[in-house]
Amino acid sequence: MKFFLDTANVEEIKRVAKLGLVDGVTTNPTLVAKEGRVFKEVVQEICRIVPGPVSAEVTGSTSEDMLKEALEIAEWAPNVVIKVPLTEDGLYVTHALAQKGIKTNVTLVFSVAQGLMAAKAGATFISPFVGRLDDIGMTGMDLVRDLSAIIKIYGFQTEIIVASIRSLEHVKEAALAGAHIATIPGSLLPTLWKHPLTDIGIERFTADWNKMQAALAKG
Repeated sequence: MKFFLDTANVEEIKRVAKLGLVDGVTTNPTLVAKEGRVFKEVVQEICRIVPGPVSAEVTGSTSEDMLKEALEIAEWAPNVVIKVPLTEDGLYVTHALAQKGIKTNVTLVFSVAQGLMAAKAGATFISPFVGRLDDIGMTGMDLVRDLSAIIKIYGFQTEIIVASIRSLEHVKEAALAGAHIATIPGSLLPTLWKHPLTDIGIERFTADWNKMQAALAKG
Protein backbone atom coordinates (compact mmCIF):
# COMPACT_ATOMS: atom_id res chain seq x y z
CA MET A 1 0.00 0.00 0.00
CA LYS A 2 1.23 3.46 -0.89
CA PHE A 3 1.38 6.33 1.58
CA PHE A 4 0.26 9.83 0.62
CA LEU A 5 0.65 12.77 2.99
CA ASP A 6 -2.54 14.76 3.55
CA THR A 7 -1.04 18.19 4.09
CA ALA A 8 0.05 21.41 2.41
CA ASN A 9 2.91 22.03 4.83
CA VAL A 10 6.09 21.97 2.79
CA GLU A 11 8.44 21.42 5.73
CA GLU A 12 6.38 18.47 6.91
CA ILE A 13 6.54 16.96 3.44
CA LYS A 14 10.32 17.47 3.19
CA ARG A 15 10.86 15.77 6.56
CA VAL A 16 8.92 12.62 5.68
CA ALA A 17 10.12 12.53 2.07
CA LYS A 18 13.68 12.05 3.37
CA LEU A 19 12.54 8.72 4.85
CA GLY A 20 11.32 7.47 1.47
CA LEU A 21 7.77 7.19 2.79
CA VAL A 22 5.95 9.72 0.61
CA ASP A 23 4.45 8.26 -2.55
CA GLY A 24 2.24 11.28 -3.13
CA VAL A 25 0.43 14.20 -1.49
CA THR A 26 -3.20 15.24 -1.18
CA THR A 27 -4.21 18.80 -0.43
CA ASN A 28 -7.46 20.73 -0.21
CA PRO A 29 -8.44 24.41 0.11
CA THR A 30 -8.58 24.17 3.91
CA LEU A 31 -5.04 22.75 4.18
CA VAL A 32 -3.63 25.33 1.77
CA ALA A 33 -5.40 28.18 3.58
CA LYS A 34 -3.69 27.14 6.84
CA GLU A 35 -0.31 27.81 5.22
CA GLY A 36 -1.22 31.40 4.32
CA ARG A 37 0.45 31.13 0.94
CA VAL A 38 -0.56 31.41 -2.71
CA PHE A 39 -2.24 28.18 -3.83
CA LYS A 40 -0.29 27.80 -7.07
CA GLU A 41 3.07 28.40 -5.41
CA VAL A 42 2.38 25.80 -2.70
CA VAL A 43 1.26 23.15 -5.18
CA GLN A 44 4.21 23.72 -7.50
CA GLU A 45 6.69 23.53 -4.63
CA ILE A 46 5.18 20.27 -3.39
CA CYS A 47 5.29 18.86 -6.92
CA ARG A 48 9.02 19.59 -7.04
CA ILE A 49 9.63 17.80 -3.74
CA VAL A 50 7.45 14.75 -4.40
CA PRO A 51 7.71 12.99 -7.78
CA GLY A 52 4.46 11.11 -7.21
CA PRO A 53 0.87 12.37 -7.61
CA VAL A 54 0.00 15.66 -5.93
CA SER A 55 -3.72 16.40 -5.69
CA ALA A 56 -4.86 20.01 -6.05
CA GLU A 57 -8.56 20.69 -5.64
CA VAL A 58 -10.75 22.87 -7.83
CA THR A 59 -13.06 25.34 -6.08
CA GLY A 60 -15.55 26.21 -8.83
CA SER A 61 -19.24 25.48 -8.27
CA THR A 62 -20.23 24.68 -11.87
CA SER A 63 -18.85 22.20 -14.36
CA GLU A 64 -17.69 25.05 -16.61
CA ASP A 65 -15.83 26.79 -13.80
CA MET A 66 -14.31 23.57 -12.51
CA LEU A 67 -13.16 22.46 -15.96
CA LYS A 68 -11.59 25.82 -16.72
CA GLU A 69 -9.79 25.80 -13.37
CA ALA A 70 -8.73 22.16 -13.79
CA LEU A 71 -7.16 22.77 -17.18
CA GLU A 72 -5.15 25.64 -15.72
CA ILE A 73 -3.98 23.62 -12.69
CA ALA A 74 -2.99 20.72 -14.94
CA GLU A 75 -0.36 22.99 -16.50
CA TRP A 76 1.34 23.72 -13.19
CA ALA A 77 3.36 20.49 -12.98
CA PRO A 78 3.55 17.10 -14.75
CA ASN A 79 2.61 15.20 -11.57
CA VAL A 80 -0.34 17.35 -10.47
CA VAL A 81 -3.69 15.55 -10.11
CA ILE A 82 -6.99 17.42 -10.32
CA LYS A 83 -9.14 16.87 -7.26
CA VAL A 84 -12.89 17.21 -7.90
CA PRO A 85 -15.94 16.63 -5.66
CA LEU A 86 -18.33 13.73 -6.18
CA THR A 87 -21.20 15.68 -7.73
CA GLU A 88 -22.87 15.60 -11.13
CA ASP A 89 -20.68 18.51 -12.22
CA GLY A 90 -17.65 16.76 -10.74
CA LEU A 91 -18.38 13.59 -12.70
CA TYR A 92 -18.71 15.62 -15.89
CA VAL A 93 -15.33 17.24 -15.26
CA THR A 94 -13.77 13.88 -14.37
CA HIS A 95 -14.92 12.37 -17.66
CA ALA A 96 -13.83 15.41 -19.67
CA LEU A 97 -10.37 15.38 -18.10
CA ALA A 98 -10.00 11.60 -18.55
CA GLN A 99 -10.57 12.05 -22.29
CA LYS A 100 -7.68 14.52 -22.30
CA GLY A 101 -5.41 12.17 -20.35
CA ILE A 102 -5.49 14.38 -17.24
CA LYS A 103 -5.46 12.51 -13.93
CA THR A 104 -8.20 13.08 -11.36
CA ASN A 105 -8.90 12.36 -7.71
CA VAL A 106 -12.64 12.27 -7.02
CA THR A 107 -13.12 13.22 -3.39
CA LEU A 108 -15.87 13.10 -0.77
CA VAL A 109 -16.96 9.58 -1.66
CA PHE A 110 -19.38 8.15 0.92
CA SER A 111 -21.16 5.31 -0.89
CA VAL A 112 -20.47 2.40 -3.22
CA ALA A 113 -22.69 3.98 -5.87
CA GLN A 114 -20.66 7.19 -5.79
CA GLY A 115 -17.37 5.32 -6.07
CA LEU A 116 -18.68 3.21 -8.94
CA MET A 117 -19.88 6.29 -10.84
CA ALA A 118 -16.49 7.96 -10.41
CA ALA A 119 -14.63 4.88 -11.64
CA LYS A 120 -16.90 4.63 -14.69
CA ALA A 121 -16.38 8.33 -15.41
CA GLY A 122 -12.64 7.65 -15.63
CA ALA A 123 -11.33 8.76 -12.24
CA THR A 124 -7.67 7.95 -11.65
CA PHE A 125 -8.29 7.90 -7.90
CA ILE A 126 -11.36 7.86 -5.65
CA SER A 127 -11.23 9.01 -2.04
CA PRO A 128 -13.69 7.41 0.39
CA PHE A 129 -13.78 9.31 3.69
CA VAL A 130 -13.74 6.60 6.36
CA GLY A 131 -13.44 8.83 9.44
CA ARG A 132 -16.47 10.91 8.55
CA LEU A 133 -18.55 7.78 8.00
CA ASP A 134 -17.44 6.47 11.40
CA ASP A 135 -18.56 9.80 12.89
CA ILE A 136 -22.17 9.16 11.86
CA GLY A 137 -22.26 5.62 13.20
CA MET A 138 -21.33 3.76 10.02
CA THR A 139 -18.21 1.64 9.47
CA GLY A 140 -16.16 3.57 6.95
CA MET A 141 -13.86 0.69 6.18
CA ASP A 142 -16.79 -1.40 4.92
CA LEU A 143 -17.02 1.06 2.03
CA VAL A 144 -13.34 0.57 1.24
CA ARG A 145 -13.74 -3.21 1.23
CA ASP A 146 -16.76 -3.02 -1.07
CA LEU A 147 -15.10 -0.60 -3.48
CA SER A 148 -11.94 -2.73 -3.56
CA ALA A 149 -13.97 -5.80 -4.48
CA ILE A 150 -15.92 -3.98 -7.21
CA ILE A 151 -12.79 -2.50 -8.78
CA LYS A 152 -11.24 -5.98 -8.96
CA ILE A 153 -14.39 -7.62 -10.34
CA TYR A 154 -14.77 -5.15 -13.20
CA GLY A 155 -11.11 -4.39 -13.85
CA PHE A 156 -11.29 -0.64 -13.29
CA GLN A 157 -7.92 1.11 -13.34
CA THR A 158 -9.11 3.47 -10.60
CA GLU A 159 -7.11 3.38 -7.35
CA ILE A 160 -8.63 3.80 -3.90
CA ILE A 161 -7.19 6.52 -1.66
CA VAL A 162 -8.48 5.98 1.88
CA ALA A 163 -9.05 9.48 3.27
CA SER A 164 -10.19 10.98 6.57
CA ILE A 165 -7.85 8.61 8.40
CA ARG A 166 -7.92 9.18 12.14
CA SER A 167 -5.88 6.36 13.69
CA LEU A 168 -3.31 3.61 13.29
CA GLU A 169 -6.20 1.14 13.20
CA HIS A 170 -7.54 2.92 10.10
CA VAL A 171 -4.17 2.48 8.37
CA LYS A 172 -4.04 -1.23 9.24
CA GLU A 173 -7.62 -1.83 8.14
CA ALA A 174 -7.06 0.07 4.89
CA ALA A 175 -4.16 -2.21 4.03
CA LEU A 176 -6.14 -5.34 4.90
CA ALA A 177 -9.13 -4.08 2.89
CA GLY A 178 -7.02 -3.94 -0.26
CA ALA A 179 -6.81 -0.16 -0.58
CA HIS A 180 -4.14 1.04 -2.96
CA ILE A 181 -3.28 4.16 -0.95
CA ALA A 182 -3.79 5.69 2.49
CA THR A 183 -3.53 9.47 2.72
CA ILE A 184 -2.35 10.27 6.21
CA PRO A 185 -2.24 13.60 8.09
CA GLY A 186 1.30 14.69 8.85
CA SER A 187 0.50 14.75 12.56
CA LEU A 188 -0.52 11.08 12.50
CA LEU A 189 2.25 9.62 10.34
CA PRO A 190 5.01 9.63 13.04
CA THR A 191 2.84 7.40 15.21
CA LEU A 192 3.19 4.67 12.57
CA TRP A 193 6.86 4.18 13.31
CA LYS A 194 6.67 4.72 17.08
CA HIS A 195 5.93 2.05 19.69
CA PRO A 196 6.50 2.16 23.47
CA LEU A 197 8.27 -1.22 23.46
CA THR A 198 10.71 0.10 20.83
CA ASP A 199 11.50 3.06 23.10
CA ILE A 200 11.96 0.77 26.11
CA GLY A 201 14.22 -1.54 24.09
CA ILE A 202 16.45 1.36 23.02
CA GLU A 203 16.69 2.60 26.63
CA ARG A 204 17.75 -0.85 27.84
CA PHE A 205 20.31 -1.35 25.08
CA THR A 206 21.77 2.08 25.81
CA ALA A 207 21.94 1.40 29.55
CA ASP A 208 23.65 -1.96 28.98
CA TRP A 209 26.13 -0.39 26.57
CA ASN A 210 26.99 2.38 29.02
CA LYS A 211 27.55 -0.17 31.80
CA MET A 212 29.88 -2.17 29.60
CA GLN A 213 31.86 0.94 28.62
CA ALA A 214 32.15 1.98 32.26
CA ALA A 215 33.42 -1.50 33.24
CA LEU A 216 36.01 -1.46 30.45
CA ALA A 217 37.19 1.98 31.50
CA LYS A 218 37.88 0.69 35.04
CA GLY A 219 40.02 -2.07 33.54
